[in-house]
Amino acid sequence: MKITVDGSVVEVSPENAQEAADLDKLWKIVIDCYGNNKKIEPMGQYVPGQDKFARFHIVGMPASAAKTTYSEHKATKEGTYYCATCNKYVKVKAGDPIPLCCGREMELMD
Repeated sequence: MKITVDGSVVEVSPENAQEAADLDKLWKIVIDCYGNNKKIEPMGQYVPGQDKFARFHIVGMPASAAKTTYSEHKATKEGTYYCATCNKYVKVKAGDPIPLCCGREMELMD
């Protein structure tokens, strides 16, 4: 994906079929024909040379619409797991997979 910034305008150019499909999906989520377009805000951090990606949140999209991904590691005990980057919280039962958030496993709150 090629990203070009010109002042306040950001241009995103897909470089293969998968990126074109992903951009089309994003466009359909963000753009509303009735004028209620959603905003995209930065989430977490992005440090060039250290981080492999930048993450953004689509404002106005319910969290229930987002798909949660999980680690191959299992929770050793039941409790609330949290993401230190974005402060998302998830209840996890002992033996269930640990949720992934902001590129890493969520942590058990003490």
